[in-house]
Amino acid sequence: MNLRTQLSTALLDRVAGPHGHRIRDRIHGTPGERWFDADAPIRRVHGDASMFIGGLAALLLQSWHPRAMAAVAAHSGYRGDPWGRLQRTSAFLAVTAFGTVDHAVQATRAVREIHAGISGVSAEGEPYAASDPHLLRWVHVAEVHAFLTAHQRFGAEPLDAAGCDLYVAQAARTARELGVLDPPGSVPELRAQLDGFVPELRGSAEARDAARFLLREPPLPVAARLPYRGLVLAAIGMLPRACRAPLGLADRPIMDRYVAPVVGQVLTGTIRWALAAQPPPPTPDA
Repeated sequence: MNLRTQLSTALLDRVAGPHGHRIRDRIHGTPGERWFDADAPIRRVHGDASMFIGGLAALLLQSWHPRAMAAVAAHSGYRGDPWGRLQRTSAFLAVTAFGTVDHAVQATRAVREIHAGISGVSAEGEPYAASDPHLLRWVHVAEVHAFLTAHQRFGAEPLDAAGCDLYVAQAARTARELGVLDPPGSVPELRAQLDGFVPELRGSAEARDAARFLLREPPLPVAARLPYRGLVLAAIGMLPRACRAPLGLADRPIMDRYVAPVVGQVLTGTIRWALAAQPPPPTPDA
């Protein structure tokens, strides 16, 4: 097995799990109607190597909301099973973008059922519920912003302005299935909704703990930690400056401007090159 194949296999095992090929083949190969066409922007974004950076940025940005982070800290098990959580998330994003309508509906229904059982009170005494449409909308807009920003900076084929608007509108389809009310349908609406959350955003002990875990305690072999830190560096470089101190992150403007973009381009290019060694997924009529 050559280096490229070893790297692609290791990446797929981490992101998709030991049965990643089977899951991928089921998602792509099952005949049936899809939510999105083959050339849809959501497929370009969610199928690109830039998602490795976008996913990290989304997790950090989402943790800025104290009630959303309280729910994650108490119920997600991200410390005990971080790779399992990543694999479940990547499978959900894949099935809703590439899978059949039946499979996408089943996936969103399963998530809603899980959310229905998650509620509690934060350390500051604020009640939260994972099914709260307001918190769901924060999670959604933070995620969409992070994914789209990463794609536009590090994606193989960045979208034009109309494609960016269409990506936001297509992502809203999944959001509504999850219980989000009035998700944004364009980039201006996305920015406006993000700005609307600013008064609610502040750091918390749980958010700073999650950031430390992502940055300093990744459950990775030693050889993988340096490139992982490069992905984290690129992800932090995408975050708003206002969230750095609340999340316990260093504010390094020069690093963000000159180093993080180069590191992000090199690493996403390497990931893209490695994953291209995998056989293509089946087509529904294969």
